[in-house]
Amino acid sequence: MKISNDKIRNIAIIAHVDHGKTTLVDELLKQSGTFRAGQEVAERVMDSNDIERERGITILSKNTAVHYKDYKINIIDTPGHADFGGEVERVLKMVNGVVLVVDAYEGAMPQTKFVLRKALELNLPVIVCINKIDRPEARPSEVIDEVLELFIDLDASEDQLECPFVYASAKDGVAILELDDEPKDMEPLFETIVDYIPAPTGDPDAGTQVLISTIDYNEYVGRIGVGKVDNGTIKVNQDVVLLNHHDPDMNRKVKISKLYEFEGLNKVEVNEAGIGSIVAISGISDIHIGDTICSPDNPVAIPFQKISEPTIAMHFIVNDSPLAGKEGKFVTSRHLRDRLMRELNTDVSLRVEETDSTESFKVSGRGELHLSVLIENMRREGYEFAVSKAEVLYQTDENGKKLEPMERAYIDVPDEFAGSVIEKLGQRKGELIGMSTGAGAYTRLEFSIPSRGLIGYRGEFMTDTKGNGIINTLFDGYAPYKGDIQYRKQGSLIAFETGESITYGLFNAQERGTLFIGPGEAVYGGMVVGQNGKTEDIEVNVCKRKQLTNTRSSSADEALRLVPPKKLSLEESLEFIDTDELLEVTPKNLRIRKKILDPKLRMRANRK
Repeated sequence: MKISNDKIRNIAIIAHVDHGKTTLVDELLKQSGTFRAGQEVAERVMDSNDIERERGITILSKNTAVHYKDYKINIIDTPGHADFGGEVERVLKMVNGVVLVVDAYEGAMPQTKFVLRKALELNLPVIVCINKIDRPEARPSEVIDEVLELFIDLDASEDQLECPFVYASAKDGVAILELDDEPKDMEPLFETIVDYIPAPTGDPDAGTQVLISTIDYNEYVGRIGVGKVDNGTIKVNQDVVLLNHHDPDMNRKVKISKLYEFEGLNKVEVNEAGIGSIVAISGISDIHIGDTICSPDNPVAIPFQKISEPTIAMHFIVNDSPLAGKEGKFVTSRHLRDRLMRELNTDVSLRVEETDSTESFKVSGRGELHLSVLIENMRREGYEFAVSKAEVLYQTDENGKKLEPMERAYIDVPDEFAGSVIEKLGQRKGELIGMSTGAGAYTRLEFSIPSRGLIGYRGEFMTDTKGNGIINTLFDGYAPYKGDIQYRKQGSLIAFETGESITYGLFNAQERGTLFIGPGEAVYGGMVVGQNGKTEDIEVNVCKRKQLTNTRSSSADEALRLVPPKKLSLEESLEFIDTDELLEVTPKNLRIRKKILDPKLRMRANRK
């Protein structure tokens, strides 16, 4: 059944992290009758990947479609984290309007501003949905003022300022148009979408034009391009041409072998699709984001904005520690290379480069979170490898001056911790731009800081604010190099010999600092087993046994009390490692080690 384009609505749901986008999409799916009555549905059903579920964040934008009365509403759920901002920028090209979700307590946050700016630049109509009105501390009327101020700051036009406001509690599945209305269901939001978001426009009689905005990947059919039909119709077995706005020389003849539309959470095969339909196309082997599929008689590429460049890089290296190959399934450089190249199929903000050594690859991404999600996915799939400390990617201007990536950091902290945060970020070359008092006894700080100044800072920030601070960052362009930063104030405790850690050895070592391992763990010479209380690295013998004598005393073995070790998560380990260290990643363990395991060679290298 083909739906005419005036009955189609294409929307993206955009918001800051954790303001309830994915839960809202859940409710729209449930209340549109997408699921059978009584069907078991997971919470946040759009977050399909394990890491998305555990962390409660969206990493990849997802497509879905619901039917409301006789309308078909195509919905795209987008990520909120700045590291995945590349996903948001692209999908906005597929839609005719956005629903901006704002938390009724937190109000407008940095990422709200980022996604709203992108939508306004594309002249998309915006519906503002104030979510979580069921929170006891909700303050919807003040949040509306904040959102309108944000529109004015971003130079919104008169029409854009006249946007409709909807109040919702996605968790309870209700939406209302006025705060004193009686909440029933999501119908007010559906009605607002149908009335306020325009139908897709285009010329049905013109030649085919489809801009590919996202890439899906499937082991059986390979790459799948997803995009919106801008003009004409697209049919199965049609001969088309592939062009790209940023690459004028590209002109390839291809054939459409399969065509899908979205229905609920599934892709449904169709024979043809018209204007405004969001389609998935398979059978074109090396299709990329930004390619335009056109009919051969009048090929014109559709312009699209370039994907933001990566700002941070790490080396992924074949594991060569004494424990290499014991825990992972995929350990060779060929395995590592194939896996990283496969990631490029779906992740457009990632870059993978070969280095002088066949054992090492330089992987660049948008931020620490972006790369740590890739590392976590790989270790779950059975890969074993090592990674180096994250470093930022510099550029040079026309006068040969070194430029570095900068971030805007927005920090909300309880008043009593503001001083220590300002001091710490000052040491990391951060510049305080603004300071205001927020709701409750909170202070909001705004910093301009080099990206490298934030590497390894989050863990320290959580300690300094006793877990009560919130930090949000946005990429803020390139600026002249700000000078050297000293990252870590404390040295490492390094294992002296290979073996198994023993209580007696650990007991003697724990006086020197904080241990990362407990008894009975495999260690090797050059492995980092803890953090020294002082600035230098020291070697400790954690495999040392107690010398036995032939006189027996009753209390000799009772006195050894070990402090529980500090077990570092993946993010904490990546933040902890220094430039002369590596993180060994296996499916079962994370181990920090020195790049040079031999202590004599290490000392020589340090002298140089």
